[in-house]
Amino acid sequence: MQILPNSSEPLKEVRVEDDRTGLSIETLKRAFADNLFYIQGKFPEIASRNDFYMALAYTVRDRLLRRWLNTAETYTRNASRTVAYMSAEFLMGPQLGNNLINLGIYDQVNQAMKELGLDLEELLEEEEEPGLGNGGLGRLAACYLDSLATLEIPSLGYGIRYEFGIFEQDIKDGWQVEITDKWLSAGNPWELPRPEWSVEVKLGGHTEMRADEHGHFKVYWLPDKIVKGIPYDTPILGYKTNTANTLRLWKAEAVESFDFYAFDSGDYLGAVHQKTVSENISKVLYPNDNSAQGKELRLAQQIFFVSCSLKDMTRIMAGQNVPLEQFADKFVIQLNDTHPSVAIPELMRLLIDEHNMTWDQAWGITKKTFAYTNHTLLPEALERWPISLFGRMLPRHLEIIYEINNRFLDEVRMKFPDDVDRLRRMSLIDESGERYVRMAFLACVGSYSINGVAALHTELLQKDVLHDFYEMYPEKFNNKTNGITPRRFMVLSNPRLCKLLHSKIGDEWVKNLYELRKLEGFVDDPEFRHQWRQMKQEIKQDVVDYIKSTTGINVNVNSMFDIQAKRFHEYKRQHLNVLHIITLYNRIKANPNIEITPRTFLFGGKAAPGYYMAKLIIKLINSVGDIVNRDPDVRDRLKVVFLKDFSVKFAQKIYPAAELSEQISTAGKEASGTGNMKFALNGAITIGTLDGANVEILEEVGAENFFLCGLTTEEVYALKAKGYKPWEYYKKDPELKLAIDRIASGFFSHGDPNLFKPLVDHLLGNDQYMLMADYRSYIDTQDEVSQAYRDIDRWTRMSILNVARMGKFSSDRSIRDYCEDFWKIQPVKIDLKQYVEATAILH
Repeated sequence: MQILPNSSEPLKEVRVEDDRTGLSIETLKRAFADNLFYIQGKFPEIASRNDFYMALAYTVRDRLLRRWLNTAETYTRNASRTVAYMSAEFLMGPQLGNNLINLGIYDQVNQAMKELGLDLEELLEEEEEPGLGNGGLGRLAACYLDSLATLEIPSLGYGIRYEFGIFEQDIKDGWQVEITDKWLSAGNPWELPRPEWSVEVKLGGHTEMRADEHGHFKVYWLPDKIVKGIPYDTPILGYKTNTANTLRLWKAEAVESFDFYAFDSGDYLGAVHQKTVSENISKVLYPNDNSAQGKELRLAQQIFFVSCSLKDMTRIMAGQNVPLEQFADKFVIQLNDTHPSVAIPELMRLLIDEHNMTWDQAWGITKKTFAYTNHTLLPEALERWPISLFGRMLPRHLEIIYEINNRFLDEVRMKFPDDVDRLRRMSLIDESGERYVRMAFLACVGSYSINGVAALHTELLQKDVLHDFYEMYPEKFNNKTNGITPRRFMVLSNPRLCKLLHSKIGDEWVKNLYELRKLEGFVDDPEFRHQWRQMKQEIKQDVVDYIKSTTGINVNVNSMFDIQAKRFHEYKRQHLNVLHIITLYNRIKANPNIEITPRTFLFGGKAAPGYYMAKLIIKLINSVGDIVNRDPDVRDRLKVVFLKDFSVKFAQKIYPAAELSEQISTAGKEASGTGNMKFALNGAITIGTLDGANVEILEEVGAENFFLCGLTTEEVYALKAKGYKPWEYYKKDPELKLAIDRIASGFFSHGDPNLFKPLVDHLLGNDQYMLMADYRSYIDTQDEVSQAYRDIDRWTRMSILNVARMGKFSSDRSIRDYCEDFWKIQPVKIDLKQYVEATAILH
């Protein structure tokens, strides 16, 4: 049955099976045609590609719903202990392909679309990606939701339904340009609004103490503004399980969105003013906080989604007849970084002010409910809110934080008598200048668990960033190394590799990544190594074609694909990578006949809109590429390509093609990283520093399968303590000096010496992230990389062993660790009931 717009053949009747959400090809085709007609309101001749995508998405969603409803019914009936994962970001990626994989119907749907004259790959490309995250933090949250469902762990993801996600990135004259991400413009078939579960959130105003109807004195919060939160639910299906958990995102609306009196008086803008102001809260992901208004909006976003979520939990408990005193038994709340840490005083407020608990009772529940994941070693990234702003927006919460702080400092005094400086360091209120609320400290005090996300990161938290809290509460600290879901980052994104793996070791590894160890038995098989290389070459050719079609640049498929794809930040040191490119280029210019291992340098990633230095590095990459790619002396031995608008969908194309993974952050700066895991899992070899999870990847894959470079964390600290002088490294190393001088002279900027002057001045003067100190080690290690790449068998063995030894880095392992070590939560089996059984209670 053809249904393409240019098809002359009419829609044919297809046999309707008894099971209206069946998985046979004929049932899928009929469901697809029904959804195109009844949901999209289109017939094939006038349907757009997006209409076809939407019809397929609804067809797949229908097959999720029974699992979703059965899951919710089971959790409700059993009052199951539940993980509430609070995160300001959920970078979910496109849902259609992932759901096809997890339902186990990818091949059936592919065949059904073929029989209908459609291309499944084209429909997958049609899906708009919800850009509800910046990078690693939001993507980790998405991986964890996938694993929670796959492991059958009751969970709810709570966040914000941003109308506009992270910006779309364009490149104009080498510079990043931000474009509004209108991901909702064509509709979102995966979500269901739940307006009947809306809640109200207070903002601003003041507090008063007065007697209640029983004569007891209570604090009353009289707000300036009330905002309504509307939940939108998305099913999160586990891999080949019946468990479908929920991601619940909150949209902000005005309590009364239209002022009829103002409209009737001729004040048309005033009539919708409250609607506009209220909806701003969920309008955009991370508004720029360089202004007072931006800071206020960010804080409003945080209290908005945590207050909505906590009230939602109390609603769920009431519906399951669970007493509020058992809150910590029913829910464990995981705080994904400090953004949701205002939930601690908000839960206290709800329990004390709205449910009449005593302070001690409420604090006892709160301390047993929250667990805190720290995601940063950068002091500037530990959130602080000015007291003036916090008190103006959340007056009751500030009072509660003051009381928490007073009681906490008494504990500190008892444990460390007469240590006045410790009290100053640990206070939840920073008094050193303008007064601030320290949100990370609040999270430490109000949580029963504090974890880092890589072994080194946790060690540095204990030794440095949160050292005082480690001395105070050593029992709270633990490590949970991050992980990634193999369903999206192998099964979905790398079908060629998966087909090869399946032919040798089966597919048990999809749910137990340690099964990949079986690959080691084939590493000495010449035929298998040949198949591995052929597979990699085919993937690379796909990317070569993609680069040509999107950038016009011709790339040598036989060159090494050297990739650095991640958020742009000076500590991630994309500019160190650029110095290597310039060094290779300078060698070619000095001797055009020099033997150079051909390389294609691929970059992807976004810089924060207000981060000038990161945007200047993007400009430098493009400027260097403009020269290198056009110089006839290079003769295609080097190519530099910046692939714009890095996203989950984009990453799924790039990770499988990578041969060298650049993980070169300054030691002691990257908390963990997950891109390093995704690259290695797809067969790339890492060149990296001993930073974040690189340390553990090195331990797992072996030093002989990892290119290590740069200073260690201890050496970084020691060099800074001694007095780091970047200028001296510049003077002593001729290749480094020439690379910097070429940038400074305007060679890569059409003769303009001022364009990159801020970057050069920073490197030679301050060099906070120590590029100069690590340059020589990095360059020498890159020379080793080039030598290794020429040995085809050695490189292939390294690639295979990287994949084989990545079992530790599954998000399934991470979630099991959380469950066993401090969530104390067990899997709940979901029986897949027929729809009529599930609704029998209505009769």
